[in-house]
Amino acid sequence: MTKRDKLVAQRIYMLLGALFITSLVVSNLIFQKFFYWYPFDVEVFGSKLFVISVGILPYPITFLITDLISEIYGKKRANQVVVTGIFASLFSVLIIYIADIVPAVSSSPINDTTFTDVFGRTILAVGASMIAYLFAQFVDIQIYHFWKRLTQGKHLWLRNNFSTWLSQFVDTFSVVFLLCFFEVLPWTLFKGLLISGFLFKVLVAACDTPFLYLGVYLFRKRFKLKVNEEIDIL
Repeated sequence: MTKRDKLVAQRIYMLLGALFITSLVVSNLIFQKFFYWYPFDVEVFGSKLFVISVGILPYPITFLITDLISEIYGKKRANQVVVTGIFASLFSVLIIYIADIVPAVSSSPINDTTFTDVFGRTILAVGASMIAYLFAQFVDIQIYHFWKRLTQGKHLWLRNNFSTWLSQFVDTFSVVFLLCFFEVLPWTLFKGLLISGFLFKVLVAACDTPFLYLGVYLFRKRFKLKVNEEIDIL
């Protein structure tokens, strides 16, 4: 690979990392709004089945990006993005905490009460999300590379979906459990949010498989990579 190709590969890696971090941080900031993602009013265990938090919307993007980075740049680079995402989320919590304790002036369009209602629970949400996220992302990366070794770089759809399904269940269960445990959400929502959130993520994982194939195809064509070959950007 030429020096110019390595420079291009580094820039793309940084762009993917930026998209990953943005998706992760934003998902923790907007989690308190809920919506119906399917136009049927169905209840399971006394909870609405198709009600989920808008925080889930950008979250599957993070798993698509880590799968793409794992495939093209390798396991080490994928883990680096995960750790960077954790740091970014914790730093965002610090900023929100400081912003919350600074008193608003009387002429402020947003008063202290409104700000706390919207962002005050973000600290607990990020804490719960980070614990779940840490487990889920590392599970995703480990399983992805297990299937990659087992299939010798073939059957991309297999490792993409199997790694994402299991990691998304770990993530969904952990987040909902911790948010209920810390009384950010009522326990009555636990089963419904768990089933609905996991079902939504499974469907999204299946839908993002063509995008992963497209990304891998474009990378291999641009950098003339063979099957199972990874880019070393150092």
